[in-house]
Amino acid sequence: RDKKDDEGEGRFPFRAILDVGLARTTTGAKIFGVMKGVVDGGIAVPHKPNRFPGFNKAKGDFNSKVLRERIFGGHVATWMKKVAEQKKENPDQKTNQFAKFGAAFKPADLEGLYKKVHEAIRKDPTKKAAKKDNGKNRKDYSKKRLTATQRRDAVAAKIKTLRKKLGGK
Repeated sequence: RDKKDDEGEGRFPFRAILDVGLARTTTGAKIFGVMKGVVDGGIAVPHKPNRFPGFNKAKGDFNSKVLRERIFGGHVATWMKKVAEQKKENPDQKTNQFAKFGAAFKPADLEGLYKKVHEAIRKDPTKKAAKKDNGKNRKDYSKKRLTATQRRDAVAAKIKTLRKKLGGK
């Protein structure tokens, strides 16, 4: 970091240190994707690109195309294609959730979808609260509590049926 960056708070006005805690720090781990997003968002985090997806340890070079593919969901599109092929081979396989998910869009459309999502986040980065159902459409399996008179009436009915069975009054 240069002194002029500190004085004018030019390129990176904020500086942070990544503390991964107990998370495994393997190359391509999700934590480094988060760090990449933070760096792209304008916070200075000291790092080297050798932890991002696309870094070839043997060659010692970084392929930014692989990282771009991960950012725009290329790995998800590959997975969707793989599951669709497996479904064709074995239709009995439990892929109902995938069928619902895949019906909305095709693997080729994923990059456009990711771009729209990124643009929407840049437009309004505030977190939106999810709409809660508040249990309106849920079944209630708990027993309903009876009032004292209802309990007494139920006991009286049971006694009456027992007396009938036993041949009493």
